[in-house]
Parts: sequence; structure tokens; C-alpha cells
Amino acid sequence: MEFALTLANNAFHRWMVRCMATAGYADLSPLEILVLHTVFHREKPKKLADICLVLNIEDTHTVNYAVRKLKTAGLVNEGRQGKEKTVQVTDLGAQACKDYREVRERLLLRSLKALELDPKQVSRLAALMRSLSGQYDQAARAATTY
Repeated sequence: MEFALTLANNAFHRWMVRCMATAGYADLSPLEILVLHTVFHREKPKKLADICLVLNIEDTHTVNYAVRKLKTAGLVNEGRQGKEKTVQVTDLGAQACKDYREVRERLLLRSLKALELDPKQVSRLAALMRSLSGQYDQAARAATTY
């Protein structure tokens, strides 16, 4: 199972990078792409801590670095909400996400539909993966104090 997770994770990361490149935005890492899409979600500013929470990332400096690279590329802007740093997608960043979505629909989702997967099975698989994520998080906490 863990080997299959590793293969799926690597394939997903490779897909994200190539999909984004096909959409016209090369040179973004998987984390940068995930951060961009997270910031674009619901098109409202996100706090750095919230981005980390949503993506289940402990190392905030990696997300902060991704934000800096996205800002340099003109895809996000930084702001403040009280004392906390916020990140908001720019018009270019929103267009990048929309272009990614279009490529994803054309190249990935159409081929997945051809597999005629049961949507309920896919939903159950997603729930199982979220549950596994929680189990790995708990085991990591236990390992820290072992």
C-alpha cells in the first residue's frame, strides 16, 4: 500500500507540473502549484497559517518560500490582516488556475470518464485517503515521543 501511495504521489506531482506547463506556466514546483490553487479557492485572501493547515504542511517556511516565488512570478500578492500575512491571487494567477483547469479537463478528466468509475467508489476512496492521512499524522506524533 505504501509503495502504491509513493507511486501515486510522484505521478500526481509530475502531472501537476506538466499540466501547469502545458497551461503556459512552466517552472512551478508541485508545492507552488498547490499553494496557488489553495489561494485561488473561493478567490479571497488566505492567511499563511490557513494555507499550511489546508495542505497539512508543518514547515511554514516552505509555504512562505512558495509564496515568494509565486509573487515574483506575478501570480499572487501579499497583504496583511491585522498582524498576519495574507496571500491573494492576482488576475494572472486566477487565469493560470483557469488555464490549468481547462488542460486538466481536456487531458485527464475525459480519459478518467472513459474508465466509467463509479462516483460513489471514487468518493469512498477519497474518504479512505483522508482517513489514512490522519492515521499517518497520528503515527508521526507518536513516533516523536517514542
